Amino acid sequence: MGLLDNMKAKLGPARDKVSDLARQHGEKVQHGLDKAAHVVDERTKGKYSDKIQAGTGKAKEAMDRLAHKDAPGPESATGGPTAPTPPEGPPPAS
Repeated sequence: MGLLDNMKAKLGPARDKVSDLARQHGEKVQHGLDKAAHVVDERTKGKYSDKIQAGTGKAKEAMDRLAHKDAPGPESATGGPTAPTPPEGPPPAS
């Protein structure tokens, strides 16, 4: 067993635990993110509002990916395969 395989085997239960916690407490975490973003935005007097909102959005997306790990769709957050992308351009004429 290689080093990466060994690490994946040991980190699997931790990833599952984090996913379960994200499902159980996702709303509380997202509320906390909103509250923290509001406080930081007030203290910086709105100077970095766009960056704060972008960071908050990314954090919420990460929480959603953790909480919905078993949902259908791309699994790139868990290291699994991603959904195939459709070819570009118009569909072939029949």
